[in-house]
Amino acid sequence: MPQRAQNTPVCRDCDGFATAAITTGTRNGDGSRATLRVTCTACQGTGTARPACVREVARV
Repeated sequence: MPQRAQNTPVCRDCDGFATAAITTGTRNGDGSRATLRVTCTACQGTGTARPACVREVARV
């Protein structure tokens, strides 16, 4: 029987790809490319959306 995937809310800004590596065009001393790691500012690199804040409603 197949297992279901967990229903985790994905970040709308990065679609779950929270970190990207961007090449700068230069090379390091060993010949590898120099890269910058950039994380999504909306989810702080988690790839998941934060739950909306829950407001309590006072009962009268």
